[in-house]
Amino acid sequence: MTTQQVSDAELAGQPAAYWTGVAYEALIAYTRARQAEKGYTQPQFWLLRNLSVNDISPDGEGMTLPELRKAMTSYIRPEDDLAAEAEGLLARGWLTQDAEGRLWLTSEGEQARVDLARNAPAIRAALHEGIDDADYVTTVKVLQQLIRNAGGAVA
Repeated sequence: MTTQQVSDAELAGQPAAYWTGVAYEALIAYTRARQAEKGYTQPQFWLLRNLSVNDISPDGEGMTLPELRKAMTSYIRPEDDLAAEAEGLLARGWLTQDAEGRLWLTSEGEQARVDLARNAPAIRAALHEGIDDADYVTTVKVLQQLIRNAGGAVA
């Protein structure tokens, strides 16, 4: 589908699932490309965040890969190989692993998480260019209503 020379009435009749899918893939690809330019992957950042008591982790305790995969179930992609991503972080010294296979965030990993988080505002700004905050809020509210209408839960 294309929006070229399509009237608002025609656009209103197009399937939301198509456009949300296209948007999802484009946004993820853009975000991951910007992160790769900075030398890390989105799953690596998620691992750091999920192991940080200063971010997502409620207690800063180490977690196994299955526990991390379960914690990330709502946003990890099927092609994301958490074992390989964790290996990269172990090699950098940002994580350690104990005898039970639990991954732990190092002080270097915590500093990396803080540093990497500083990239998010520039990514957001580029993606939101030309979009008024009020329009963005309206879009999110419309998406939330579509989710509710489809029987889904809105967090």
